[in-house]
Amino acid sequence: MKKIIISIFLCLFTTISSAEISNVDKTKAWDCSGIYMANYFLPSGETFEYSMKEKSVASVKVLKAYALEAGIPEKDWDDGVNNAVDEYYGSKYDEVKTNECHEFLEAFVPDGKERVKKVVQTLY
Repeated sequence: MKKIIISIFLCLFTTISSAEISNVDKTKAWDCSGIYMANYFLPSGETFEYSMKEKSVASVKVLKAYALEAGIPEKDWDDGVNNAVDEYYGSKYDEVKTNECHEFLEAFVPDGKERVKKVVQTLY
């Protein structure tokens, strides 16, 4: 009985630890977080819709939540996001990059589109 329990535990542990995020995906997620945060803090004079700001904030939250679920330490995640924010902060709104990030998030995070919608609803 002990051998069966140990075997089940090892299988579960191996499955959980294999849900890692590749370095390419991690870098893209950080870049998108930086772009989303730059969208949220657009300089005055930029044309944008308030709903775009909401979606940007929600997307950052969803990416972070997914990264933590996948086992990335919070400090590592935050450091990567801070570097990306430093790179993109103060830049003009880039619709192409923002749309690429939406596509990435929706493909990368399971139920990403729905998760973003759910977070947007909780921002009020």
